[in-house]
Amino acid sequence: MNRIDDFDRIGGRASLIAINKVFYDKVYQHPWLKQYFLNIPQQHIEDQQIDFMQKVLGGENLYIGKAPPIAHSHMFIPDELFDVRKQLLIETFSETNTHPDLIDKWLNLDESFRRILVKKSSAECKPRFTTDPILNFDKPK
Repeated sequence: MNRIDDFDRIGGRASLIAINKVFYDKVYQHPWLKQYFLNIPQQHIEDQQIDFMQKVLGGENLYIGKAPPIAHSHMFIPDELFDVRKQLLIETFSETNTHPDLIDKWLNLDESFRRILVKKSSAECKPRFTTDPILNFDKPK
C-alpha cells in the first residue's frame, strides 16, 4: 500500500475537512485560543490546515503556506496553551468518529511540533514581518 492509498484508507481529505471544521469552530470560540486568530478568517485557517495535514499524512501536496516554525514564530505558545489545543483536538476526533490510525498519526505529528512551537517566554518570539506584533495573551480567568 502506498502513502496515498493509506491516506485514503484512514479517511482522506473528506475526513480532514470535517475534522478541521469542528476543531476550528472550537478554537474560534475558546476564550484563550481565539485571541490568536482575531483578524484571520476561520475558513482561511481551515483550508491551510487541511492542505498541510493532507501533505504530511501522505495525500497530495497542495500546501503553499509557511512551515510551522515560521508561521508561529511571532506567537508565544506556552505548554499549557499547546495542551488546551490538543484537548480540543481530541474532543474533535471523538465527535467526528475519526479513524483510530488517523488519530494516532495526527497526535504524533502534533506532539513532534511541541518542541518547535512552545516557548518558555515571549522573548523567544520573533516577528515574521516588521509589522507583526508578538502575540502573547494571558490565560483568561
